[in-house]
Amino acid sequence: MSDFEKFGFSEAITRNVTRAGFKAPTPIQKEAIPHALAGKDILGLAQTGTGKTAAFVLPMLEKLSAQPARKIRALVVAPTRELAEQIHQVIVTLGKDTRLQSMTIYGGASMNRQLGELRKGVDIVVACPGRLLDHLQRKSLTLDAVETLVLDEADQMFDMGFLPAIKQIVAKLPQKRQTMLFSATMPEEIRKLSAQILREPVKVELARGPVATISHALYPVTHELKTPLLLHLLKDAGDQPILVFTKTKHKATRLADQLAKAGFTTASLQGNLSQNRRDSALAGFKSGKYQILVATDIAARGIDVNNISHIINYDIPASSETYIHRIGRTARATKSGDAYTFVTSEDNRQVREIEKALGKPIEKRTLKDFDYKGATIAQVAAQINRPPQQTAAAKPATPAAGEKPKAAGKPRRKRYQGFGRNRR
Repeated sequence: MSDFEKFGFSEAITRNVTRAGFKAPTPIQKEAIPHALAGKDILGLAQTGTGKTAAFVLPMLEKLSAQPARKIRALVVAPTRELAEQIHQVIVTLGKDTRLQSMTIYGGASMNRQLGELRKGVDIVVACPGRLLDHLQRKSLTLDAVETLVLDEADQMFDMGFLPAIKQIVAKLPQKRQTMLFSATMPEEIRKLSAQILREPVKVELARGPVATISHALYPVTHELKTPLLLHLLKDAGDQPILVFTKTKHKATRLADQLAKAGFTTASLQGNLSQNRRDSALAGFKSGKYQILVATDIAARGIDVNNISHIINYDIPASSETYIHRIGRTARATKSGDAYTFVTSEDNRQVREIEKALGKPIEKRTLKDFDYKGATIAQVAAQINRPPQQTAAAKPATPAAGEKPKAAGKPRRKRYQGFGRNRR
């Protein structure tokens, strides 16, 4: 008997768990699933990449599959479209042959399509707060039959200003229900919310720091040399998938274009893109079509790609909580990963906060063969022997008349504390 079979799931769900390649429950799954199956409210403290989605999806499916009703009996609320889609896909995968219907509700997608799906009847809704409130105000759905409520990444919903919307949504739900709240951190407002909506919850808490298999490094650099330094590091990246974080949407777009011109298959993921283009960028990154994804924090919520080897903070995050969220997208499923952060002289406060959260100082690195006095993007890009690429968000460009091909490039120099170091 496998570890998942010990939970006593139905035959269909057990079969789906096997098909999905689940071998053994992660720590949060092992702790949370028995309590969830028993109908207990749960306060789960765990960061991204720990398997928490399956920890609430599997018990929810087991409970609902006994009697599909084509009315909303389970509601999952998530901060972003990408995370909502990720959760929905897990529900579809693990809920095959259960006759349950799931749908997503979020802004930026067709309201008419959502209305059509609601009219057909669904058992599970995975929603972002804003569009869900729109439907409630239009009376295009009701939450009177909800038996299970899940709030995922509650701290991020608080950071994004969704707490008032969450309270409005909860007010529309039956008092008698099972509620599960998951959060990587526990700010005071989320603590108060959990006290208001959870009844005698079981607390499932994992270590909230980054996983031990992540290697951290700081790269001191001036603002104007960040892009040349990034290109220099990427010279030795091979085909490893890399996630780069920037502070703003415009910077994400510009940096993705610069990386593409240097020959890297690159996509950007930021809030100004339409939903179709965001979906295309994320799907291309997951499939390997794009090696590098340049994203902002908000757009990156819900990125679930198991083989990301490097997280590069082109801009240092504003808080240690955001740092933990960012780097949690590497070293998933017990794999190793690297987190590199570019820092300027203005970033000392954030560095101290992150080091405090990690409980140790972060190694500072410099590259011996990088010109810290004046390297330019063109100079570094010329050393990369790759043809120019198009970013996911860019339209195909027409080569200028008489444009000369790039030079073949110089032989690669020996790596020094860049990519490939400590690969396990």
